[in-house]
Amino acid sequence: MAKLLTLSILLSLLVPAHTTRTPDCGGILSPSGLSYVAEVSKPHAETILRQDLMAPTVPDLFLGSPKPSGRNQINSVKVTELSLSLIPNAGLRLTIDVDLGITSTTKVMRLSILADLHVEMNPEGNLELVTSACKPTVEEMQSTEEIESKSSSSDVDKEINIDKFPITPSCQVQYLPLAAPVFSEQGITISLQTTFQVAGMAIPLPVSPVPFSMPEPVSSSPSHLTLAFSEHFYTSLFFALETAGAFNTTIPSPLTTATIAQKITQVGSLFQEDLPVILRAVLRSSPGVVLEEGKAALKLFLTIHVGAGSPAFQSFLSVNADISAGLLLSITDTRMTISTAVIDHIREKRGKAALLEELFLPTIREEVPAQMNVVLSEGIFLPHVSSFTYTDVSIVIHKDYVLVPCNLELQARTGEQTTVG
Repeated sequence: MAKLLTLSILLSLLVPAHTTRTPDCGGILSPSGLSYVAEVSKPHAETILRQDLMAPTVPDLFLGSPKPSGRNQINSVKVTELSLSLIPNAGLRLTIDVDLGITSTTKVMRLSILADLHVEMNPEGNLELVTSACKPTVEEMQSTEEIESKSSSSDVDKEINIDKFPITPSCQVQYLPLAAPVFSEQGITISLQTTFQVAGMAIPLPVSPVPFSMPEPVSSSPSHLTLAFSEHFYTSLFFALETAGAFNTTIPSPLTTATIAQKITQVGSLFQEDLPVILRAVLRSSPGVVLEEGKAALKLFLTIHVGAGSPAFQSFLSVNADISAGLLLSITDTRMTISTAVIDHIREKRGKAALLEELFLPTIREEVPAQMNVVLSEGIFLPHVSSFTYTDVSIVIHKDYVLVPCNLELQARTGEQTTVG
């Protein structure tokens, strides 16, 4: 019976684990979230049981006969109760009560299934949902006949994988568990590490200077689920986008070479005709994200080449500029969208601040966030279970990490958007 819920019970993307890095995100599924998962799993469990118990070749459960009996065929299956309860430091207890209609009688038989489930990491580094004990019983009137059952993990889905999520056409994200989930009275906690692929190849990410550990679950939280993302998670995301070349941008300028020649006389001798001025911005070092209480900021370290000519671009001025911009985080369904707000600060590093500010600052302030938002517009998929989406979402930014309390909803629909910045 463990197979019935392998896609529903745990907040995880159970793919091959990786042990050389520390976690940078994770989630805590609360007891209320577990109860919701159990409740919405009833129709699916009923469908599977109906297929199994009403099959022509199913053995006669009530007479112990190896062959089906014409007078004791099951003709209806209804799951009346399905519950999941936490066993601290061990796993889960699955309880299912099923009412069975029999062709030869108007009586209803009660099939009860009690199974203990836990999660293991196998030698290949994959997580498995395993049945450690299973006791089905069938009750007729006042008598109870136990059906022989052996504890086995052979019927469990061994590896539960999830496709990589695209961020841009050439950049994808994948979440990997470091170890089996931790079961406690407060819920199920799983720590994940994030990997990124650029052009199909996994990229090495910078090492987090501070190891991240999941915040302690709040027992009073009404939310089904709380996701947590470290500061390093966001820095790694921007590092991956940088590796993909997503932030190397060309910015059009309203100025021309003739206009610039009035300020920089040598420009007039470089270009015989009046050409539009173009800014080419490239990252000279990796971007960084800083999380403080209630706000998030992006730090960009750019070299801006000012020039003209296409396709033969000729630069006549290069300046290094450090840019700080606020970040806005929003979530719709299972996708987090990150956007840049107005640039808070630009610091030029070569004594050309006055010229930069006079000629190009308005363009940089407008175009750099706009072009970055185009790159970030698709957002990033959050770790989630297939067929579930997130609702009633809130975003709480703390120093060094972000918490996302939310509820689960079985069928995806357009969710309400919550924005914090």
